[in-house]
Amino acid sequence: MPNRAFFTKAPAESGGSKRGGVNEEPRVNDRIRISPIRLIDEEGEQLGIVATDEARALATERGLDLVEVAPGARPPVCRLMDFGKYKYEEARKAREAKKKQHVIHVKEVKLRPKIETHDIEFKMRHARRFLEEGDKVKFTLMFRGREVTHPDRGRTLLEQVKAELVDIAVVESDIRHEGRTMTMLMGPTRTH
Repeated sequence: MPNRAFFTKAPAESGGSKRGGVNEEPRVNDRIRISPIRLIDEEGEQLGIVATDEARALATERGLDLVEVAPGARPPVCRLMDFGKYKYEEARKAREAKKKQHVIHVKEVKLRPKIETHDIEFKMRHARRFLEEGDKVKFTLMFRGREVTHPDRGRTLLEQVKAELVDIAVVESDIRHEGRTMTMLMGPTRTH
């Protein structure tokens, strides 16, 4: 019979009393149980160490919330603030940061050893556009049948691609030959 303890969650994972989780909200108003606390008002001025009930009464009087901002400090640091407004501002900042981030995608451009010049020019225009948009480009050269006996043709083609895109890209993974495919990964040059 298998050991039952192996299949159960540890107490810390099951939502125990440990604080410090990544997205854990701070304790607010009645959820703050420890007393006394170090209190900071809405302007950032320290009001000193006060009893939690007294701080809660002051927050209610001013129409604000009592929010625990540093639970690890002794005594814990709490602040008077409009918690709803604070949460809204944090969510807005997170949305703005998400808008500004650029996710790098790896685009693939497939080639053949006997590709015509017009076709290679067409594919180079696409690769150049991908690199200018900040994405990485993986060039995959596929050999069919007896073409695999001439890997030098594929290597020459990928060297030509590398030379053509050297002004806007750097080689991140050089030419690799694996079975019937030859690959190369290029990324955009950092201009900032």
